[in-house]
Amino acid sequence: MANIKSARKRMRQTVKRTARNRVRKERLKKAVKAYRAALNTGDAAVVGEELKKATRAVDKAGVKGILHKNTVNRRKSRLARMANRLAAAGK
Repeated sequence: MANIKSARKRMRQTVKRTARNRVRKERLKKAVKAYRAALNTGDAAVVGEELKKATRAVDKAGVKGILHKNTVNRRKSRLARMANRLAAAGK
């Protein structure tokens, strides 16, 4: 346990931030999971809508500091590539 007042405050802040980040990470994971489930259905309209939601969740995680900006770009690219493959297979 920290003895210095500022260190105790930092510990309290860390607990709050960790809880907040955990919630944000779960939202991100759920959005991506819903998108992948939509990909399995093969319905282009649903996939497009879920892609928007997943991209928004990834962007938000990047803005909030949960993901690095390069990680955000890589994940968005991979999500879009999956949708493009589905569209190309449907043609």
